[in-house]
Amino acid sequence: MTMQAKATNPNVDPAEIEKFNSMATRWWDPDGDFRPLHQINPLRLEFIDLYGLGLAGRKVVDVGCGGGLLTEAMAKAGAQVTGIDMSPDALGVARLHALDSELTIDYQQTTAEDFAMAHAGQFDVVTCMEMLEHVPDPAAVVRACATLVKPGGRLVFSTLNRTLKAKLLGVFVAEYVLRWVPKGTHDAEKFIRPSELIRFAEDAGLKEIAATGIHYNPLLSQFFLSDRNLDVNYIVACERPAAEQPSA
Repeated sequence: MTMQAKATNPNVDPAEIEKFNSMATRWWDPDGDFRPLHQINPLRLEFIDLYGLGLAGRKVVDVGCGGGLLTEAMAKAGAQVTGIDMSPDALGVARLHALDSELTIDYQQTTAEDFAMAHAGQFDVVTCMEMLEHVPDPAAVVRACATLVKPGGRLVFSTLNRTLKAKLLGVFVAEYVLRWVPKGTHDAEKFIRPSELIRFAEDAGLKEIAATGIHYNPLLSQFFLSDRNLDVNYIVACERPAAEQPSA
């Protein structure tokens, strides 16, 4: 087994890990705590497949994979997928579900930073979805993702915008009114503005190539993608230029 150096100060919030540990058994319930993720998962996969230049045959790492919703979807699309997360309970659920689904997915309990130390430039596509708002230093995760992707490779990030609208819809309505997710799932002060995320990416040597918002239609009770605004949930696709090296 190859040994790798560990980060001196892991970019992990223990309270966040415990939160997701406590919800892990409900990860694959489409009507449970992760119902919104089940509903937006096809949209995320569509965006990743488009801006990742096709998933079939690609080597992909899903950073902050949780219970494996997106990870499995990408594997079913033909990608060779690794999923990393720091929640042991969520990873346990992910491994069991992949086994039931007869999918081969490499799940590892590690931080993005530690994983990047041992796997620099090894992936065609890197995804990091709904994870950046749960770590103390999101810029460090973006740098690690930039390290993981090959020159010319693609990265996709998604998170919530730090706006009043996002706080009202993403926290108050989602957690207290509609009860889509458990109370306390999100801290609106940790939401990230698109300009901040793009700056993190540029500082890591990446180039933004697309951005779109995830919106909800209450009349149809469904989510949809639209670039008309990025006020609440949004997705950003980036590229590591072939002639550039990511920041250390």
